[in-house]
Amino acid sequence: MGKDAGALHCPNCGGPAGPGDAACKYCHAALATVSCPACFAVMFEGAAYCPSCGARRARSTGAPVQAPCPSCHGMMRDVHLGDTAMLECERCRGVWLDAKTFEHICASRESQAAVLQQPRDPRPAATAIRYRKCVACGKMMNRLNFGHLSGTVIDACKGHGTFLDAGELHAIVSFIQGGGLDRARQRQIEDLHDEQRRLAAAEAFHQRASAQEIDSPSWSFADLQRLLDHIARR
Repeated sequence: MGKDAGALHCPNCGGPAGPGDAACKYCHAALATVSCPACFAVMFEGAAYCPSCGARRARSTGAPVQAPCPSCHGMMRDVHLGDTAMLECERCRGVWLDAKTFEHICASRESQAAVLQQPRDPRPAATAIRYRKCVACGKMMNRLNFGHLSGTVIDACKGHGTFLDAGELHAIVSFIQGGGLDRARQRQIEDLHDEQRRLAAAEAFHQRASAQEIDSPSWSFADLQRLLDHIARR
């Protein structure tokens, strides 16, 4: 990287710059700092490599692919955040993640850091519920509240992948890093315990009812009729 490795330079003209500079002193290009997904050092958005560790910048964009966006039907482009590949719509900024990639993001702190360092797209205003088609198989996807507690409703096709509206991937990663999945697991354990107690109470009630039926005399229709006739004669 050279003797000035670790120093910040304008990604437009290469001039030296400080992490607090909003614009380059030489070419006046706007500067925005982000975190390196590998070492978390400060780097400028638009720089090809981290000045501290030399890692390639998190976000790179490839050529358009032949896949319509499930939301707006715009063109989806191949995008890489660190080592994570996804498809992103050029029009609405929605993203498609295959099943393994989505699981990788949920489990990898490095991939989550790469997501969080990107400018957060505003989440779209709530609209009428719409079901979208899977990018892979074309079938309608299921709508799921991620983690049951996050409040972020995603479109998922089991075995193929997940579509997220603009801003939702950032929201999911923030939910995970805030302990959301741990809270969801604890809620699931509590729900299972509640269900076990309910089933145990129902079984105990059934056993008591069965015992009472055995101990009680069995009445036939004729027995009841004779009892009514006896009462009527009194």
